[in-house]
Amino acid sequence: MSVLLRQIARYAAQKVASNPEAREKVVKAARSVFVEAKQVAKEENRAYAAGRAFRRAFDKLQNSR
Repeated sequence: MSVLLRQIARYAAQKVASNPEAREKVVKAARSVFVEAKQVAKEENRAYAAGRAFRRAFDKLQNSR
């Protein structure tokens, strides 16, 4: 199973690397994930903070449809 996931990840990375617009979107998403992870790491109750971060991301996805 992990071999298949690795191949899928490699394929997706190659496709993103070849498209400048997609590359910009991935970089922007990675930066926002990094900011959220940094914020979660600062919290005393990390599980609660991670749940809130997940909820914010889920709500953004729902609102963008």
